Amino acid sequence: MKILIAADVYPPEVSSAANLMAELAEGLVKRGHAVTVVTSYPRHYLTDASKGKTFLSRETVHGVDVLRVKTLPLHKVNYIVRGISQLILPFLFFRAVKRSVQNGVDAVIIYSPPLPLAVLGVLVKRRYKARFLLNLQDIFPQNAIDLGILTIKPLIMFFEWIEKIVYKRADVITFHSPGGRKFLIEKKGVPSEKIVTLMNWVDVDSYQRFPNITPPFRERYHLANKFIFLFAGIFGPAQGLEFLMRVAREVQDISDIVFLLVGDGVEKEKMTRLVSEWKLKNVIIQPFIPQTEYPALVHESDVGVVCLSEKNKTSFVPGKLLGYLAAGKPAVSFLNKESDGFEVMRDAQCGYASVAGDLSAAVSLVRKMYSERTTLAKLGESGLAYARKNLALDSCLEKIEKLVASPNHAA
Repeated sequence: MKILIAADVYPPEVSSAANLMAELAEGLVKRGHAVTVVTSYPRHYLTDASKGKTFLSRETVHGVDVLRVKTLPLHKVNYIVRGISQLILPFLFFRAVKRSVQNGVDAVIIYSPPLPLAVLGVLVKRRYKARFLLNLQDIFPQNAIDLGILTIKPLIMFFEWIEKIVYKRADVITFHSPGGRKFLIEKKGVPSEKIVTLMNWVDVDSYQRFPNITPPFRERYHLANKFIFLFAGIFGPAQGLEFLMRVAREVQDISDIVFLLVGDGVEKEKMTRLVSEWKLKNVIIQPFIPQTEYPALVHESDVGVVCLSEKNKTSFVPGKLLGYLAAGKPAVSFLNKESDGFEVMRDAQCGYASVAGDLSAAVSLVRKMYSERTTLAKLGESGLAYARKNLALDSCLEKIEKLVASPNHAA
């Protein structure tokens, strides 16, 4: 099949979304499909080594035909600019597709957020008679409303209008948790036969077989003999990282514990300021690292941290949890009460979770994991077994192939 994948981020940008789409695209190539990815030109979530580099507008990467389109800023800008950028995005991508894709498209897979990008799926479906799969990760505009980002009623109505159109025009919609599927059926009127629960995948092998990093991260960050709680990824409103800073402040009496935050985002400046104002000696903030080095970073840490703002009201499962499972690392999660992450944590038996905002409970879990540090490996082993059984890339690829190839699918 000739498959088009659209996402606003793709390597060399560093994020769970970029990595997820790269694994999907490269996996489909290995299964014999011709895959084109259309994405934005890299400029936001880059490692220090990649900043300032010039990237080709079109190149073949691991068998994938990658089209990079220059757009208005999409991240780390104010919400007005970001909104305008997102509305223009599908039309810029569509122009690039029409210019570059000469042999037609059999299926288009759209990664959302951002929701307006799903308009590209409508356009491609109409022009090429392609089957349109919408891979939803967040439910927008609901999540922006819950976080207090989107408050203007006419704008809310406008985005809900877009939402209604793309849900109607998509041939199939996937969401990565049962709770999210239920929400879309009950609150958004999506027909149950159209929406499928498809858990996100993870390439377990990449977390078990990876090159040695020199110098090791513990040496690089001067954290020898420390007990490391790792959070790596985007520092944004949805993560609610101020809560993690409060947790760190409450456990400063345990000198061995360090909270290592690796990444970037609109909340990074605030987190850096809090570290200074609260004199947090147990919080270290570092820039993004290459995705190829991330498995090594997880392995050198002791506990993986998942943090979501209590303002979230939808049930999504944070992608970084999957990486901890694949690496065989125990996890501690602070989740909004609606998150299906609680169910994953319970089924995987990979660590402990509490409701975001409950500072006392969160602090207790951090202290508990430190006190159980000699036996945490069992939790990691349980998580790895769960990942191998439920999150294998090949299994998810097979399901996606069936969804884009046939109108007959099961939820």
